Amino acid sequence: MATLRTIHDVPVWMCDADGAAIRGEADVLDLIGDAGYHGAQWVALPAERLDEAFFRLRTRFAGDVVQKFANYRMGLAVIGDISRYTADSSALRDFVRECDRGRQTWFLADLGELEERLRA
Repeated sequence: MATLRTIHDVPVWMCDADGAAIRGEADVLDLIGDAGYHGAQWVALPAERLDEAFFRLRTRFAGDVVQKFANYRMGLAVIGDISRYTADSSALRDFVRECDRGRQTWFLADLGELEERLRA
């Protein structure tokens, strides 16, 4: 389940933590399609909804997800604690840091951080 919420004039598709896991391209496209249908410009996705493969960069799943969102000109905010993944992977830490510098994909601890980023 998800709902549309406007944060600082930005429509955000707010995904529930207990929704279906995002495991492949079809799941990503369904999510983008649902969000776009409802007029969202951003998707706030709880980190626990992402398959563990997302956090292993060698699978290329993270890159594919980020690219799909970029292709459809929709922002992605991964919300939640991913420190258990970044602790073991300097490459993932670098990926997260680079994403957070941009305006397309962010890894944020909570919705409060999303509100701050969208305010800017």
